[in-house]
Amino acid sequence: MDSDRRAPVRLRSYLLSFGLIASFLILSHAPLLRLPFFWDEVGQFIPASLDLFRTGGWIPFSTVPNVHPPGLMAYLAACWSIFGFSIAVTRVAMLLMAAAGALATFLLGIELSRGATGAPAFAALAMFCLSPLFFAQSMLAQLDMPAMCFSTTALLLFLQSRWRASAIVCAVLVLIKETGIVVPALFGFWLLLGRGRSWAERRNAFWFVLPLAVLLFWLAFLRYSTGHWFGNPEFTAYNLREPLQPGRFLVALARRAYYLFLSSGHFIGTIALIWALRRMPLLRDRPWQIAASFVLIHVLAVSALGGAVLERYLLPVLPVLYIAFAVSLRALLPRTRQLTLAGLLICLIAANFVNPPYPFPFENNLAFVSFVQLEKTAAAAVEFRPGLAATAFPMANALRNPDFGFVPAPGKLITIADFTAPEIEKLKTQAPDMIVVFNRVWDPFHFLNHPTVRIFLAREYGYQPEMNPDSIARKLSMTVARRWSRGGLSFALLTR
Repeated sequence: MDSDRRAPVRLRSYLLSFGLIASFLILSHAPLLRLPFFWDEVGQFIPASLDLFRTGGWIPFSTVPNVHPPGLMAYLAACWSIFGFSIAVTRVAMLLMAAAGALATFLLGIELSRGATGAPAFAALAMFCLSPLFFAQSMLAQLDMPAMCFSTTALLLFLQSRWRASAIVCAVLVLIKETGIVVPALFGFWLLLGRGRSWAERRNAFWFVLPLAVLLFWLAFLRYSTGHWFGNPEFTAYNLREPLQPGRFLVALARRAYYLFLSSGHFIGTIALIWALRRMPLLRDRPWQIAASFVLIHVLAVSALGGAVLERYLLPVLPVLYIAFAVSLRALLPRTRQLTLAGLLICLIAANFVNPPYPFPFENNLAFVSFVQLEKTAAAAVEFRPGLAATAFPMANALRNPDFGFVPAPGKLITIADFTAPEIEKLKTQAPDMIVVFNRVWDPFHFLNHPTVRIFLAREYGYQPEMNPDSIARKLSMTVARRWSRGGLSFALLTR
């Protein structure tokens, strides 16, 4: 019997698996389904989606257009067209997309663990669904979780030698996120230059030109509509030119490596992976070579492109990472394997609730929930007090647009860039009646105040420390009227 022959899987089995995963995600996120929108949701993706939903415009006008393709926005607009616009509909739509990505992860785990004992795919799925980055991002209307769904599916189809289907999925991927173009480029490279390939197989590489054509069409449309290939020149400078500076690139690469192999208990899986590499020939076979190259090319791409060094950009490679951890555990003795898996799962679960001791994006775990709930409380206090308010993004957007779930109507508002001394100085002439000040950065041990760190960040990123509420109140002759805190984050309302 041919070992590569696969028994057909009934559609009902896929639907049942999807239903179980989706049920877990929706039930576990049920208390958060009406949580107002967060940070980049209010800054880019929800406004752009609403523009498409309400006017049919593919280029957003209520936020600054940029290079991001309209795939996510079209998906949300389609969901709202059927069920109506609401925060809950948006959350469920994203959770269903996340469930599809988790199912693809499970199937990829089966594919990559062929020849291993036991069922590592189940352990990989558990790690993935409980990991803080996936659990948080699965409900947020942002690009990287859908990009994970389609890149994982494309990799699965490629390993199954379903090249045409893989290329079509890659075409959808680049309509979700432009950096996904590295995936079909990698697959085309493997088909063209892979050893032992016939010409009939090599010419399948040309299917992977399709995603490039799709992306070029979008860029041409963007150029025609905005006058810029990437939507606007500021976006181009911040995301294409500045990240390529050597210091910034190396820092970004180091952060990627740390998150993948050390943080959130990943060091446990990394130790198991190192132990297994010499003991499991499976991990050196061609499918794993392709998967490893997929991880490498993606990490390099998101380190070289993108001004904000956000961990969510790593979501597409987490399925391969957790599958590698799960397969590596099979090289351990049963008792050791059980303890190692339990330790890793406990660390992943804890990382959803316990913040690291260093600065990190709130969206990396459930800290974003605390931030949004504080935002909502502060917004209610501002709404209660008539007058001119001043604050920074994302609170400013929350107070300006009722669609985001914070206020029933927009109020009078002054928007400042941040809470640095130059921005606060500008408020002296504008004399707002109140100011909302909040933690924009998590830094409990004042890591950013270390002289060496401050000098480096100032040189490479133009960083300036922000003022605290009491300092701002003294500078503007105001009073700290209210303070709110939750999960180590804090908001303050300053009044005259």
